[in-house]
Amino acid sequence: MGDPLLMLHFLFLFLLLIQIFPAAVATLSTFPIAKPGCRDICGNVSVPYPFGFGSNNCYRDTTFEVTCNDTYYNPPILFFGNTEVLNISLQGQIRILNFVGRHCYDSKGNTISSNYPLFNMNNSPFTISDTENKFTALGCDTYAYINGSDGKQFRSGCVMSCTNKDDLMNGSCTGIGCCQTSIPKGFRSFEISVGSFYNHISVYDFNPCSYVFVVDYNWYNFSTSDLLNFTNEIDESGYARVPMVFDWAINWPKNQSNRSCEEAMKDNSYECGNNTICSVSKNGVGYICNCSQGYQGNPYLGCQDINECAYPNNNPCIYSYSCTNLPGNYSCSCPNDYQGDGRINGSGCTHNPKQFPVIQVTVGIGSSLLFLLTGSLLVLWALRKRNLSKLKERFFKQNGGLLLKQQLSLYEGRSTESAKIFTAEELKKATNNYAESQIIGRGGYGTVYKGILPNNKIVAIKKSKLVDESQIEQFINEVVILSQINHRNVVKLLGCCLETEVPLLVYEFVTNNTLSHHIHDEECKSSISWDYRLRIATETAEVLAYLHSAASPPIIHRDIKSTNILLDDNYTAKVADFGASRLIPADKTQLSTLVQGTLGYLDPEYFHSSQLTEKSDVYSFGVVLVELLTGKIALSFDRPDKERNLAMHFVTSMKENSVWEILESQVLREGNNEQIYEVMELARRCLRVKGEERPTMREVAMELEGLRKYVKHPWVLQNPEEVESLLHGDQPILDLDSHNNPIGYDSLRAQGIRPLNIDGR
Repeated sequence: MGDPLLMLHFLFLFLLLIQIFPAAVATLSTFPIAKPGCRDICGNVSVPYPFGFGSNNCYRDTTFEVTCNDTYYNPPILFFGNTEVLNISLQGQIRILNFVGRHCYDSKGNTISSNYPLFNMNNSPFTISDTENKFTALGCDTYAYINGSDGKQFRSGCVMSCTNKDDLMNGSCTGIGCCQTSIPKGFRSFEISVGSFYNHISVYDFNPCSYVFVVDYNWYNFSTSDLLNFTNEIDESGYARVPMVFDWAINWPKNQSNRSCEEAMKDNSYECGNNTICSVSKNGVGYICNCSQGYQGNPYLGCQDINECAYPNNNPCIYSYSCTNLPGNYSCSCPNDYQGDGRINGSGCTHNPKQFPVIQVTVGIGSSLLFLLTGSLLVLWALRKRNLSKLKERFFKQNGGLLLKQQLSLYEGRSTESAKIFTAEELKKATNNYAESQIIGRGGYGTVYKGILPNNKIVAIKKSKLVDESQIEQFINEVVILSQINHRNVVKLLGCCLETEVPLLVYEFVTNNTLSHHIHDEECKSSISWDYRLRIATETAEVLAYLHSAASPPIIHRDIKSTNILLDDNYTAKVADFGASRLIPADKTQLSTLVQGTLGYLDPEYFHSSQLTEKSDVYSFGVVLVELLTGKIALSFDRPDKERNLAMHFVTSMKENSVWEILESQVLREGNNEQIYEVMELARRCLRVKGEERPTMREVAMELEGLRKYVKHPWVLQNPEEVESLLHGDQPILDLDSHNNPIGYDSLRAQGIRPLNIDGR
């Protein structure tokens, strides 16, 4: 018969394998989901209580009332108000069909159809799911917005421009033809809108319409054919529809201050039945109920015990030993001469005759298990470490690590500090595993985290969203060049990490937020004096002039805006975010690129031609100058149509001699009129439509520096009465085609301190 101890070893291993594959749990079809006498299905959709239709006894209250239309539809269709219901889950979610907004044009750019549906679930315990839905826009000449409201206001949107159908990619919704963005938690209603820059004229053959909708992101997968005809299935109301998910819950009892399940249980309206567990809902506006372990059914009607022993094909006891059902549980009985737990996932039944060597068997089994467990863990650890090392090595080569090491070796021994190559573990530890609390900024190109290095140095770590393998050589070249820039007004690039899927960039940490924060946010508005504003403008212009003229090869920033100008505690400007920057080869003055930038700051000539030049930065800087003068944001859809685009409104106001009316009051109070006028005139020249007519950044920087020196001269007139008269309508008429402005110029020429004349007139 062989060695009994060896046979027992094999028996134990066999039982151990059986435990790995537990028996399947039986279905819940025998448990009712609706109240007695109420229908629990409409067509293909199950309707569990607290939802219901028909008698008002079938649903909790009117917020849970649904309608089964079996008169006009076969099979019947379930509606929640006027919205078709696809599925109701007892886990607190309901799936519906939501309308698609669209704006269509003919080949000449004329509007032929336009629908902008509203969605409103106010005064209900239902909110649009932020985890299951995405705001989605389709189109190659499209801007789209969503406005949400339920006590909390929010606005988000997408802007897309693409001219070549070949640039589109099936399944990719990252901004070329298809754009998706997350929505916040807890709102009940929204309004969507969509429009076009050029009425789809240039893309009409493959994209005659713009579309916008909120959709279950697990359902929608972008296809390039959607741009031609996404709304091919339109209902009788004239709308196309897509699935959307919202969260539902039982409302907290009225006047409940603590808003917890413990408080809800004390109220007579508490909905959880017997053998259930209460938990706070996903949307936080109420609570949901679930069956306790060992019970099943509809928790709002009460859960019933699962008779585990009644399933003939899934006996939970080894070898069909005696099974006894218990409330929420069960027990197994071992046969005579055996002891232990007879469950499949328990310790099993052990034969126990008097002569059985219990101690020897126990020691043998324990030693075998310990050996197997230790060996398995060592093998798994070694394999995991090897795979992780290979993955890091692959990312390092893919992101140009070898090329970067070669380039950095050329700078060894120089006085300037070259970029450091950080490890993935170093940056993971510095950011506390990229915790949400460490995020200090988000942008179109990635997320910025605050990190603390082992030497207690505080840094900013930028984690990009995308990586273009075709641009790796340019990226490495840019890292090397930026690490060598020793300019006090450029955020210093300390190094990078190439061991992750996308490269991580490490910058010096700047302490005093962004320029946009100080001139636009309500708590900081008007906190920067005119002298500081002029200095910040001068420092920013000097940086751009340095990048355009002194850097080799020249660098075009391509995303100059007030949010990319950081300030330290002394309000010294630090230009940041070179994620969109491009290097200009020595033999070229312009580049053909996919249009990128920020709406409101984007050079119209670049937007139209896709030809990037240094003058594109000049235009963006001109918008920043206007922000400093007016205190207004670059683009706002809350302003009247003619004032939405700040740059266009400023240029128009200059032409109409009404520009003094839109300047910020603090600028008028603190600034010198001649000096303010020269800054306005400089901004106007920066904002000229044709790039060749704009000044260079070197000329802009020289003129701003001259204006700063001019205001400090002791002979410059500072007459409060003259300022007061200007504020009350006695402003001089501005001659926009000449520098022969009569205000104070004789005294300036007498001292030889006149501002620089960029146009040479």
